[in-house]
Amino acid sequence: MPKISDKGMAMPSSPIRKLVPYAEAAKGRGVKVYHLNIGQPDIKTPEVALDAIKNLKEDVIAYSHSAGNLSYRKKLAKSYQKFDINITEDEMIITTGGSEAITIAFNSTLNEGDEVIIPEPFYANYNGFAIQTGVVIKPITSSIENNFALPSIKEFENLITDKTKGIVICNPNNPTGYLYSEEELFRLAELVKKYDLYLYSDEVYREFCYDGNKHLSVMNLPNLEQNVIMMDSVSKRYSMCGVRIGCLISKNKDVMSTAMKFAQARLCPPSFGQIASEAAIETPQEYFNEVYEEYIARRDFMVAELNKIEGVVCPNPKGAFYTVVKLPIDDADKFAQWILESFEYNKQTVMMAPATGFYNTPGLGKNEVRIAYVLKIEDLKNAIETLKYALEEYPGRVI
Repeated sequence: MPKISDKGMAMPSSPIRKLVPYAEAAKGRGVKVYHLNIGQPDIKTPEVALDAIKNLKEDVIAYSHSAGNLSYRKKLAKSYQKFDINITEDEMIITTGGSEAITIAFNSTLNEGDEVIIPEPFYANYNGFAIQTGVVIKPITSSIENNFALPSIKEFENLITDKTKGIVICNPNNPTGYLYSEEELFRLAELVKKYDLYLYSDEVYREFCYDGNKHLSVMNLPNLEQNVIMMDSVSKRYSMCGVRIGCLISKNKDVMSTAMKFAQARLCPPSFGQIASEAAIETPQEYFNEVYEEYIARRDFMVAELNKIEGVVCPNPKGAFYTVVKLPIDDADKFAQWILESFEYNKQTVMMAPATGFYNTPGLGKNEVRIAYVLKIEDLKNAIETLKYALEEYPGRVI
């Protein structure tokens, strides 16, 4: 029998999606499942984006430019100016989601065996992207004890070798909700300059910063134009994850000309997604104001209620709409399966993402889960109440 590739064997299952069969089985038994496992907001997609698709008059859905529709790139470049990110349409490539932006960035700048340092826990699919591209992740562990702040620069330097080519950050962070401060980013910038590394920054959750905290883009770090590569996506900003539109941005001309070759190889990004995303730029500010207030209310409710449960530790996230929560359990993977397969409360249960999949270091995250507060408060209330009773009954409870 023909063999599966080494890459295929090494490719991890998604911690976010691998429990789907158990959730589907629970629903089949008539149990309501609250999905706290995935960043799929229940916020409505802006009307302007939906109308652009509904009212489309095109007779042929044709290929776009490999870098994306020129009209969209021009409009998107202009929209970045309100964040003081001054770029042109030629300094971006529209991608099939933020995921493709990351893989194209890796393929354009890293050879197989090259190393990148990433603070963990990190977005689980970075592991998969690294395997696809032959890149080696060197994790540097952050801790729930200090809300997952950036580890010290000395810890970064201890990991740097002649194979180290870059540092990857997600800011605000998925899965922790941590927002890196200006001071942390400036320290990181000095390190990047000292060792002439790439700094890859996933800034998908830029608008979701709370409590008066401000987001600083790596594009605004001084004297780093040739080192910085930014990845972005419309998925969360406009609550339209399914359009699969992201972008890759850099002022490094060599990086962008190389990235274009990878973009040409996949022909073009999705046409309908680009049309919706271009229209979404016209979303009125009232939409974002309402979404912002809604997420703050959800966060505050979730943090307060989770911390009332004995043995639970829930940090207060500064951004995005996730947090990593410490639970009084022996094994997060077992618990996340058990609560779907063997537990229900008032004909309802909860789906969470075990945090083990967000760490690269084996053994970490075994008593942690990522929770996405993407449901309305009434649903969060029911989900957290269900979790409370599940923790009381779970055979592997640890106090």
